[in-house]
Parts: sequence; C-alpha cells; structure tokens
Amino acid sequence: MSATLHNLARKVTLPERQASDTLPVVTDGSPPDPDRGPLPGRRERKKLATRHALSAAALQLATERGLENVTIEDITARADVALRTFRNYFASKYEAICAVAADRARQIGATLLERPASEPLREALINAVLQHYQGTAQPFGQESMAAIRLIVGSPAIRGEYLKINAEMQDALAAAIGERTGTDPGTDMYPQILAGAVIAATQVAIRRWFRADPPEPLLPIIELALRQLADACSEPVSSDQQRSSP
Repeated sequence: MSATLHNLARKVTLPERQASDTLPVVTDGSPPDPDRGPLPGRRERKKLATRHALSAAALQLATERGLENVTIEDITARADVALRTFRNYFASKYEAICAVAADRARQIGATLLERPASEPLREALINAVLQHYQGTAQPFGQESMAAIRLIVGSPAIRGEYLKINAEMQDALAAAIGERTGTDPGTDMYPQILAGAVIAATQVAIRRWFRADPPEPLLPIIELALRQLADACSEPVSSDQQRSSP
C-alpha cells in the first residue's frame, strides 16, 4: 500500500476525526518538490486535480458509510463532477479508492534514482521507501484504523492492491537495474531485491494492522527494511556455500 496526493487534493481528512487521522494511501505529508522536473501544464494539472478529488471522495465515503454502501453516483456528487467524468478516469469505485496509491507506486522507482549516487544501495532503498510512506509517523485513532481495516479487507480492494504491489515491484526493479547497471530482463537480481523490499513492507503493514493500541506505521516500515538489510548482510557459512547448487 502506498501513498500521496499532490496540490489541492494531497490530504484526505476524515470527518469528525483528528486532523492527523488521514489514511496512509492518500498522504505523504510533504510539500510538492520543485526539483522533480517541470510542472505539468494547466490542463494536466486540472485533470490531475479532478482524478485526486474523485479518489479522495471515494475514500472518504467508504470510511463514512462502508465500502459496499458507496455508489459511483455518491462519489461524483461528493466531488461535484458529472457522472460521465468519473468514467473518464476510473473503471470502478475500487480503482478510484486505490488511485493515489497506484500513482505513487509508479513514482517509487524515480524516487530511488533521485537518491545520491554516493549513497549505499541499501540506504537508498530504505530512504526511497520511507519517503513513499511519509505522513504515517504518528498513530491513527481507533476509529480510523477500524475504517482502514474494513476497506482493505474487501476482496476487490485486495485485488487492486495486488496490482499496485506488482507495479511498485516492477518500478523498483527497473530503478535498481539502472542504479546497479543490471538488466531486469536477463538478471534476476533487481527483481529479487525489489520483491524482498515489497514483501518486507507488506509484513510491516500487516503488523501495523494488528497493533492494539494503534502504532505509527513509518517506524515499523523502517524496522522491517533494516531487518531485511541486516539479513542480507550476514555472511554465508561454509556449509551453506557447499550446499549451494
């Protein structure tokens, strides 16, 4: 799962909850980065704002009413756009709810490539992933956590997130390949490393879901990634070397 909104739609604050209780799939808590390249034109900014507004409306309604009690008509009414506009952006309400996480997943490779070339790969990977989850350094309230569990417990949402995780792994593998000079198409290393990183974050998120009382997500993600890095750094014993094919 993953997270960010840009410009006007960057944060989704749940009604009648603390201002900090925003879902991790919709905020990174950071301002737009002027060094990320040229800003999109006015038309593209408007389309992006509409996409994010629809996604924010879908997520808000799902937390308020329950996922199955939300219709596309409800979403467009909340976002104040025409019904046909929704169809220009999304095929379903589930896709709309996961849109920002999907957008962010596609950016994680670029985030890794923006890390300093002198930074060791393990630290660059950890920092790139942690940037992806900015805005989750404080625990959410019990009510917000209950809403999140209901939403992500839906089979349709789980299906969307499987697609997002696959996109994130591919983007990360491509960036690892570029950074290390390896080809993900012929060398398994970038995909293996990217897959391990994504798996570590998912283990951390499952632990976060189960935490009672709620805990902040960001430190759990960092702990999981550092444990992975430590495990990969352990020397291989002579017995293990002999048993290798």
